[in-house]
Amino acid sequence: MDKTTINYYFSKGFEKVKAIEALLWSIALPGFGQLLNKKYIKGILFIALEFVINTQSQFNEAIRLSFLGRTDEAARIVDIGWLMFYPCLYFFAMWDAFKDAGGGRMPYSFLPFVFSAYFVTVGLMYSAHVTIGDVFFGPIWLPILSVIPGLAVGWLLQFLLLRWRRPSVP
Repeated sequence: MDKTTINYYFSKGFEKVKAIEALLWSIALPGFGQLLNKKYIKGILFIALEFVINTQSQFNEAIRLSFLGRTDEAARIVDIGWLMFYPCLYFFAMWDAFKDAGGGRMPYSFLPFVFSAYFVTVGLMYSAHVTIGDVFFGPIWLPILSVIPGLAVGWLLQFLLLRWRRPSVP
């Protein structure tokens, strides 16, 4: 292998690491991935929106109560009207950070993010009314569990669209 080939593979590996790093920071707090990518206005905007939605919906307190197993209390104190903004903000901020850092180059790679946002939002809407067995998951755990089918549908749709995509004409 010559030096050019090694540099090419090294840079591609670095891009993947950078994209994953931005994605993981965005999972920690929407806007952090944008700051890492030097997109300061977007980063500050996402952080500000996250704080407004978080405080208005009482999201952190609902998370705390849910982790303590007090999901009934979490459902009573959370403001669903405000919290319904969170899934789309959260998954869009992740996608944006990931893409700006060089990820998401495969066609339709946005679909797992989009469908996760949809499914989490629907999970949140039903969270006050769904009990599985004798377990009430509440406004935190049911939406978190809804990420799984969201990712599955997004990846499946991406796979199908890539498979059935018409070949480009030379």
